[in-house]
Amino acid sequence: MGWFAAVPPLLPELIARHGRWRGARTALIEGERRLSWAELERQTAQIANGLVAAGVPRGARVALLMDNSLEFALLLFGILRSGCVAVPLNVSITDGAVAGMIEDAGARVICASGAHCARIDSLADASAMVRGALRIAHAGPGEPWIELTSWRETQAAAAPAVPIHPEDLCNIIYSSGTTGSPKGIAHSHGCRLAWATELALMLRYRSDCVTLCSLGLFSNITWVAMLATVLVGGTIVVMPHFEARACVALIEAQRITHGTFVPLQLERLLAVEDLDRFRLDSLDTVMCCGSRLPIAVKREFPRRTGCQLIELYGLTEGVCTILSPEDFEAKTDSVGKPFLGTDLRILDEQDREVPPGSTGEIVGRGALLMQGYYHREEASREATWTDPRGERWLRTGDLGQLDADGFLYIVDRKKDMILSGSQNVYPADIEEVMRAHPQIADVAVVAARSRKWGETPVAFVVRRRGCEPTRETLVEWTNARVGRQQRVSDVLWCEALPRNANGKVLKRELRAQLADVEY
Repeated sequence: MGWFAAVPPLLPELIARHGRWRGARTALIEGERRLSWAELERQTAQIANGLVAAGVPRGARVALLMDNSLEFALLLFGILRSGCVAVPLNVSITDGAVAGMIEDAGARVICASGAHCARIDSLADASAMVRGALRIAHAGPGEPWIELTSWRETQAAAAPAVPIHPEDLCNIIYSSGTTGSPKGIAHSHGCRLAWATELALMLRYRSDCVTLCSLGLFSNITWVAMLATVLVGGTIVVMPHFEARACVALIEAQRITHGTFVPLQLERLLAVEDLDRFRLDSLDTVMCCGSRLPIAVKREFPRRTGCQLIELYGLTEGVCTILSPEDFEAKTDSVGKPFLGTDLRILDEQDREVPPGSTGEIVGRGALLMQGYYHREEASREATWTDPRGERWLRTGDLGQLDADGFLYIVDRKKDMILSGSQNVYPADIEEVMRAHPQIADVAVVAARSRKWGETPVAFVVRRRGCEPTRETLVEWTNARVGRQQRVSDVLWCEALPRNANGKVLKRELRAQLADVEY
């Protein structure tokens, strides 16, 4: 008995099997270009074999600084099949941050596209890792860069003879850095298979899905879509860059069924002037995550498009909940319940579990959890809570509540909380009130120093086009609608709030503007 037992295939093997058994099905689309699963299997095998032939060892880190393209997707999957570790980098970060991440990861290979090749070249003098790295380019400048397509076409197309195990490192994705310096979040191949399995199930993917990836392929939100689609053998559609009207047209043209978005994208899609003229009936299930989803968008997007909307609260580190469409009406304000196999607790400041309805830090555990922060043992320890039974949980840094039915409600980021006169003030509560003002397009509330209260709320406001509210009017309007401790001391104007690539507001940048201010 047990002679024929086998472990589930990991993602690299799934790609190989789809190439054999689903070979004629479309796997990858970008613009007018498309690859079948057989072609994707062959080309990713060539990339993997090319890395092996170049002497890149199993487990070596490969950094990617690339705009969205078919080639970016091929490289990601090829790297995984080679036994190397994919390290996709956010293209919007500074050159100094790029160099720091390459050094931190110890990248042996760097892949870049277009103008990003020049960015990498400019770092060579200051970075030993960049100087010594093998450089592969898509649409690059020539030497010292190896041109991706011509290099790939000279490589063997046989399945890579590289053993890959569940505990082997699959990727390092750097955190968004909204509250501090980015850290490398390390996932194993076994962990990523768990992500793919649970995501495909909970987000309702199917074998004929056509999945839109409109965020950068460096984002874990995009990996959510790609992993689930690879598991079921569907089709991935890569959008080079997001623009709302072009996105709606692409949904219609490619008959998109699934996709992952951030709230800002859904707001912009709803603002497309003639949205109702587009044929969007192919949309089945859309997932949104990354930051708080406004209640109005939660209700309006499914109504306007006819799709099912799933809100996901989660961290790249691996704690996730979803609010399913069937729970939207009764639990609109919540972010749902944990994924299957995930467990949550809410802890007070003494790390004691609190009862339903009480606010505390969200901690979680489950199969999706990262291996840890790459080469950051102290940071990994700080992010760990060990319960009385010795079980380890991830500290999310988010404050939340569970209701009597087990639904989770996000209160705020722990580091964003304002301590005013010994009272906890949550900026998200004030922001929700201020967003209801007809002349406010966007708002973020942060702490400023106060002689009287220690800290006090200050609002950074983006005015709606054509509106010119006065500071005094907005302060008065807001303070008439919030609690005494929540009253804002000032309103500061800005053209746009600083955000990362996933739409999260970079509140540390706003707090820095108030470093020398006291109210």
